[in-house]
Amino acid sequence: MTKQMTIAEYHGRVGTCFGASDWYLIDQARIDEFAKNTEDFQFIHIDTERAKDTPFGTTIAHGFLTLSMLSAMFYDVVPDMIGSKMGVNYGFDKIRFLAPVKAGARIRGHFTLQELRESRPGEVTNVWEVKVEIENEDKPALIAKWIGRDYVGE
Repeated sequence: MTKQMTIAEYHGRVGTCFGASDWYLIDQARIDEFAKNTEDFQFIHIDTERAKDTPFGTTIAHGFLTLSMLSAMFYDVVPDMIGSKMGVNYGFDKIRFLAPVKAGARIRGHFTLQELRESRPGEVTNVWEVKVEIENEDKPALIAKWIGRDYVGE
C-alpha cells in the first residue's frame, strides 16, 4: 500500500477495502494496563481465576480496548491524504461488539472506504466500514462505521 494518496485517488477508492492491518496481540498485560488507564476493573478483564468460571473461560479484553486499537490498525492500512494538515476522529455512527477478544488473542482491522465528501472548503469527511477480525475465529470482535475528518489546504 502506498503511504500517500491524493483526494482524487481516495475518491476513486470509495467502496473498496484498503486491506488488513498487522496483527496485534491482546495479552493480559495490555488488558491490565487498559484497566488501569480507564479505571475499569471489572473482573472479567483482570481476574484470571474468577474469569475461568464465566462463559468465556478466561479473561477478555474490554470492548473499548479493542475499539481503541483502531487507530494503530488504521495507520497500518490507510495512506496519508496528500495536502492534509491533520486528521481527527469525528465519531461513529455504529459500533457493535460481536465476539469477545480473549486474553492472548490476536486481532487485525479491515477498512473499507464507504464515503468521501468535502463537508466545506478544506474539510474532507471520510466514512469507513471497519471490521476487527480475531485470529482463528469465525465471528469478528467488532464492526463499526467510523467517521474521520481531514483538514486540507495550503
